[in-house]
Amino acid sequence: MAGKPVRPVNAIDQTRRMLSLVTYLRERPGARIEDVARAFGITEDELVSDLDVLPMCGTSFRGGDLLDIDTDGERIWWHNPAALGAEAAEPLRLAADEATALLVAARAVATLPGLREGDRQALLRATAKVEASAGEAAGASARLSVTFESEGGVFADVDRAIAERRRLWIRYYSPARDEVTEREIDPIRLVSVGHTYVEAWCRRSEARRTFRLDRVAEIRILDEPSAPPEVELRDLSEALVQPAAEDPEVVVEVGPGGRWVAEYYPHDSADELPDGGLRITLRTPDPASLRRLALRLGRDGRIVEPRALADSARQAAREALAAYDGVEAAG
Repeated sequence: MAGKPVRPVNAIDQTRRMLSLVTYLRERPGARIEDVARAFGITEDELVSDLDVLPMCGTSFRGGDLLDIDTDGERIWWHNPAALGAEAAEPLRLAADEATALLVAARAVATLPGLREGDRQALLRATAKVEASAGEAAGASARLSVTFESEGGVFADVDRAIAERRRLWIRYYSPARDEVTEREIDPIRLVSVGHTYVEAWCRRSEARRTFRLDRVAEIRILDEPSAPPEVELRDLSEALVQPAAEDPEVVVEVGPGGRWVAEYYPHDSADELPDGGLRITLRTPDPASLRRLALRLGRDGRIVEPRALADSARQAAREALAAYDGVEAAG
């Protein structure tokens, strides 16, 4: 909703909400989506996202006891509430493969940099209890290990900054400009759309920006409090890039080999051309970033408007060709 205060979101907050949601839905068969969303202080889209995850939860993954929850778009129905009832409350027994997977994952998470010490200690205590009850499976899991890529440490720092409402300093690589910049950002939420991103208020550009975690070269949690302005949380389920109406307009003409641009880039219009190509009108907050698109298209497309951007793209193409010719001559 417009004007709604930003609500920091992290994995722990979502887990707590979903645990409460299970109890809430069990007591209210056929609850209306709008009523449940209002009760939990979230948007209907966020609620539907939670409902997509709940059917993957249950007392085990061995069939029959996963939560059978669905929605018809207006109401929410739970078809097997007894799955978590007293009649199903038998002692939990982990199979060897389940115990091994759980122990390996727990040990890996415990090594994440940026994990809050209280959470780390709680995880280690829980791991010790699982080891004690797992028997031989615990020994097998000790021979396995998982190493997270560098994004894992960045994720932990961002998640911690969101939870503690603190500002972040980052060195960030922008492939569109082929440069690394330093920025201070107020993180708003973590999102996953193919890759993992942090949506944040960027103090350098004084605007909302989205940063891909694997492009963060360095990160520090600052002592300054995070104070992003009140902005409407966007629905990013369809696409990460969602241009605003006030963003500059760019017109690109592509041949048959460049029609993929209309599928990849959100656009206002895509008109057919006589040669089987398209005249695509799109909006972007950073038109200069489309120079890379023009170079990639080569003979299959060109920027038409604005004129300054079209000239800049042609100059970049000439410079790239000259550099290539120079390498060929030197060889």
